[in-house]
Amino acid sequence: QVELVESGGGSVQAGGSLRLSCAASEYTHYACCMGWFRQAPGKEREGVAAIDSDGTTKYADSVKGRFTISKDNVKNTLFLVMNNLKPEDTATYFCVTEEAPELIPFLRLGAPGGVWGVGTQVTVSS
Repeated sequence: QVELVESGGGSVQAGGSLRLSCAASEYTHYACCMGWFRQAPGKEREGVAAIDSDGTTKYADSVKGRFTISKDNVKNTLFLVMNNLKPEDTATYFCVTEEAPELIPFLRLGAPGGVWGVGTQVTVSS
């Protein structure tokens, strides 16, 4: 089973930027999906961004225009560039991969059958 390890979290001020990385132990051959979820204390887990094998992407409305998901298939690495960060982006961010039919269900259903990383903390101060 593939293993995922996130890195790149940290503390920034509002308006700042961070780049999260997720290193996969092996290449996932299925068509879809890989993505990022986040969970803040006392809040439900939220699907943030997802990408399929063709490079098609989907984003939560709350991050559209600010976050960009991408992947390097040679290095088996997933990225999330986060710009114009807001205090409400504060959460633990998880990298996830799941053999799901499409991106939108993958984000909305929370990848119950997926492989999850241990998460990386992002803290945005006002």
